[in-house]
Amino acid sequence: MADKHHYKGLTDAQVLESRQKYGENSLSSVEGEPLWKQFLEKFTDPIIIILLVALVFSFGVSTYEYVVHNEGFDAFLEPIGILFAVLLATGVAFYFEHKANKQFEILNQVNDEIYYKVIRNEHITQVLKKDIVVGDIVILETGEEVPADGELLEAVSMHINESTLTGEPLVHKTTNPSDFEAEATYPSNYVCRGTSVSDGHGIFEVKKVGDATEYGKVFEGVQIDNTVKTPLNEQLDKLAGMITKISYAIAILVIVGRLILYFTLPAHNINQIDWIDFGHYLLNTAMIAITVVVVAVPEGLPMSVTLSLAYSMRSMMATNNLVRKMHACETMGATTVICTDKTGTLTQNQMTIYETYFNRFTDEQLGEKLIAESMAVNSTAYLDFTDKEKPNVLGNPTEGALLLWLYGKGTNYLPIREGSEVLNQLTFSTERKYMATLVQSPALGKPVLYVKGAPEIVMTFCYEGGKFLSDIPQADFEAKLLQYQNQAMRTIGFAYKVIDDPNTVISENGKLVVNGLNFIGITAISDPVRPDVPASIEECLHAGIQVKIVTGDTPGTAREIARQIHLWDDTCTERNQITGVEFAAMSDTELLDRITDLRVISRARPLDKARLVNLLQQKGEVVAVTGDGTNDAPALKAAQVGLSMGDGTSVAKEASDITILDNSFSSIGKAVMWGRSLYLNIQRFILFQMTINVAACIIVLIGAFLGVESPLTVTQMLWVNLIMDTFAALALASLPPSNRVMNDKPRARGANIITKPMTKGIFGVGGFFVVLLFGFIQYFKNEDITSLTQFSITDYFSHFFHFGTPKNGLSAYELSLFFSIFVFLQFWNMFNAKAYRTGKSTFYNIGKSQGFILIATVIVIGQVFITTFGGQMFNVTPLKLTDWTIIIGATSLVLWTGEILRAIKTEK
Repeated sequence: MADKHHYKGLTDAQVLESRQKYGENSLSSVEGEPLWKQFLEKFTDPIIIILLVALVFSFGVSTYEYVVHNEGFDAFLEPIGILFAVLLATGVAFYFEHKANKQFEILNQVNDEIYYKVIRNEHITQVLKKDIVVGDIVILETGEEVPADGELLEAVSMHINESTLTGEPLVHKTTNPSDFEAEATYPSNYVCRGTSVSDGHGIFEVKKVGDATEYGKVFEGVQIDNTVKTPLNEQLDKLAGMITKISYAIAILVIVGRLILYFTLPAHNINQIDWIDFGHYLLNTAMIAITVVVVAVPEGLPMSVTLSLAYSMRSMMATNNLVRKMHACETMGATTVICTDKTGTLTQNQMTIYETYFNRFTDEQLGEKLIAESMAVNSTAYLDFTDKEKPNVLGNPTEGALLLWLYGKGTNYLPIREGSEVLNQLTFSTERKYMATLVQSPALGKPVLYVKGAPEIVMTFCYEGGKFLSDIPQADFEAKLLQYQNQAMRTIGFAYKVIDDPNTVISENGKLVVNGLNFIGITAISDPVRPDVPASIEECLHAGIQVKIVTGDTPGTAREIARQIHLWDDTCTERNQITGVEFAAMSDTELLDRITDLRVISRARPLDKARLVNLLQQKGEVVAVTGDGTNDAPALKAAQVGLSMGDGTSVAKEASDITILDNSFSSIGKAVMWGRSLYLNIQRFILFQMTINVAACIIVLIGAFLGVESPLTVTQMLWVNLIMDTFAALALASLPPSNRVMNDKPRARGANIITKPMTKGIFGVGGFFVVLLFGFIQYFKNEDITSLTQFSITDYFSHFFHFGTPKNGLSAYELSLFFSIFVFLQFWNMFNAKAYRTGKSTFYNIGKSQGFILIATVIVIGQVFITTFGGQMFNVTPLKLTDWTIIIGATSLVLWTGEILRAIKTEK
């Protein structure tokens, strides 16, 4: 490697020519959308669109009231309220997503200002990664990342970590055609951008740069627009359509009904129509119909969805989930399949000694010294102690595992290595499958030959006179070796021999020529499963979520990892696993028949995972994909939710929706719990608000036919809307998540967000409120009430069907009573909504719902304050303390009735 003058490299002129022809060694950056466009995208939400339509209608009604009836500027408070709801919902969504993207940019900063040794003009020089061109001769050493794709010219004991592209952590590279691996994902003499040199060194000629590299092709595939709609998008689309149809139907019913009513009244002779009077009546009818449409629209729904998502987005950050796209929070709750890679996600991505099986030394202390010396001296790996808690391996990860094992035993390899003079060395090669080093041993005070490598080969050097040199029979070692291999472990055998003559020739023609070594034993090395993964997998399976491993590893290793995480058991057959080659050879039709049963896909290539995701989506599955490598990027983008790891490649993180900062699979289970809890909170808000909307719509409808107008003024309705929308959204969106949701199965993809129990609750409770409130209107119109202590239940029912001329109108005090009764009915119903689908009392775990308690307190104080001090603005007058007590106590029956029904249901 020292003599490199025979590689001339490119001249300066050739560099310029190559760059002009093939381009720079940089990836085309994804141009972010301008902020104004990102903000406008928030207005494409179906509910927001309905609100905008309602805003136009409401503005028309307000203009009519302002011009025709001289209502004053107060007439415009309703459209202002709707506009406020729209801007708040879209603004909050935009703010949180923009903030998350800023955090992501900080997390994902990629520094391309890295220098590489390149031969140009017949000299070695340093060149920035981005300035490397096709035709350059690049020198690679252990630990360096490959800057571009190219063909190897030289390779010495070279191993490449291709996990970023194929999931394979250690791939042997060589320039010897006879040693090429036929089944390798990429040719054995070819290196790819984004991979790194784990061991050895080499020289390669650049063949492709930038977007033309394998890394670049995957990155380009990531930029494909993802048009897959999230389940929440689809369900809100359905809800928006349903609300539109129902509100239009009621509006048409109001118009038809009032026209029939107009022409059936004796005062309106169809042959002598007063067209001016009829025009005025028709215009009023149209205004009432438009009012129905406005009232029917749940103005607080986008606010609730946005606040729920924003709250979850912020809270999930505390559980190491950096959410970039708001809807990804909820979509995790709808996930039915998780496709996960192995290395770094299920495993720790660090080779570790799983178990040792060493010889029984008579002198235990000497045996320990020999074992330590054989690992420390006969090695080319190093440990980086910058992080004292967790040293990092530099070099071959398998050799690094041995040094880490020594470190765990309290032995530092470095003093042993530095104190042992190397007399001769035969480096490791894939062809030999062993390494030998002759050192002047401090432990024995003599030259010692240490050999390590494939156990079955090392054993062949351990015979003398036909006898296997070890205190443990060879058969026992072989049995242990078979056990480790069945567990998909990597095994290393160790042997030593004292050499009396330091000048002894230990190798000829690259092969060991010394026999009669003493066999020390075997170590089993694996990339261990993360401790929290088995429990997390079981949690996902219990929640009805399928888990599929997609890895570039061998079938045996992948299956063993699946067994360790409890994904593979005795019931599994060949139908539950497949290789990438078999997967690619099968048609979509064949795979669709088998895809549900698959648990392990081994030897997978980058686009296999993306194809798997697309096929699962064709079967109606909601797919989440985990990955940390560039090879995972297409699948991360294609899935409804892409989950990248915090230490993953920039391409993987760019393609994802959520970044798992701690790389822990358990964080995925937390994301599912948050998603399901979030969806439940949205349902609770819909249950609460739609109950009020149904009541309001029916009251307007009844009023249209009976001439009974709502006693609530515009300003009072604005306060009610504030309670229904912003406050209730905040209260119900901030409810903490519950582990109970993990006992449920994923909801059906085509399910309606409003379930049958919700429908019963909405129309049942809403209908009850209508009857109750209509009764109070009739009662107050026919009685002169100055305090609720005068209330008579008999008179209440006697006046219920009295549709004649009222004895008197509603006094200011009666209006204040009605206003407060209406508000507190909704207030107590908010507690019922909180308890929806908990199976418990609304007061269960109330101490953890500080946000809910705070907002409930604000509503009570706000209602008392407005009624007491609102005066002319809110058309109210202060109420007596006894009336407040009666209102709060009587309306609380809404809550206590709900509590009794929940208790009865729980007992059943």
